[in-house]
Amino acid sequence: MSEENSKNNMDKNNKEESSSKYRSVDVIGVRVELPSNQPIVLLKEQSGVRYLPIWVGAVEATAIAFAQQQVIPPRPLTHDLFKNVIDELGAALNTVYITEIKDGVFYAQLNFENGSQVSARPSDAIAIALRSGTPILANQDLLAQAGIEIPDQAEDEVEKFKEFLDQIKPEDFAG
Repeated sequence: MSEENSKNNMDKNNKEESSSKYRSVDVIGVRVELPSNQPIVLLKEQSGVRYLPIWVGAVEATAIAFAQQQVIPPRPLTHDLFKNVIDELGAALNTVYITEIKDGVFYAQLNFENGSQVSARPSDAIAIALRSGTPILANQDLLAQAGIEIPDQAEDEVEKFKEFLDQIKPEDFAG
C-alpha cells in the first residue's frame, strides 16, 4: 500500500472513530437561569432523552436566539460575519462538535470539509452552526457526564426540568 493510501485510510478511520463518539443534538432554545439571570442554551440529543444545558454569555445567547428566530439585523453581527467569511473563502463547515467540559467550562470544535479543525466556545460554534445549517454533535462522554435525562416528553416532566434549571449552577457540572 502506498504511503498516500495509508494516510487516506488512517484519516478515514479517524473520522469514523471520531464521529462514532458523537451524538446529533438539536438546539431547544435559550432561557435565563434565575436568580442569577445567566443565559443557558439547551441542547437535546436527537435520538435520546438527554438534555445538555450550557451556560453562555448574554451576547452569545442573543446571537443564538436571533439565528433560531431567523432575525436578520441591518448589519451583520459577528457570527453572521464569520459565516460570510467562510462562504466567501469557499470553505465548508461540516460539523460542530461540543467536545468536553473541564473545570466547569464547555469546549467546542468547528470541523471543516478540508479537515481543518478550530477550537471554539460552544456558544459561538452553535451560533455559527445555526446560521450555516451545520449539524451540531455532542460527545457521548460529555452527554453522560453533564447531560440530564428526561425519559418522557410529558408536560409535567418538562416543567420539572425547567424548575431544575432554575436551581442549578455551572459549578454543579464541574468534574
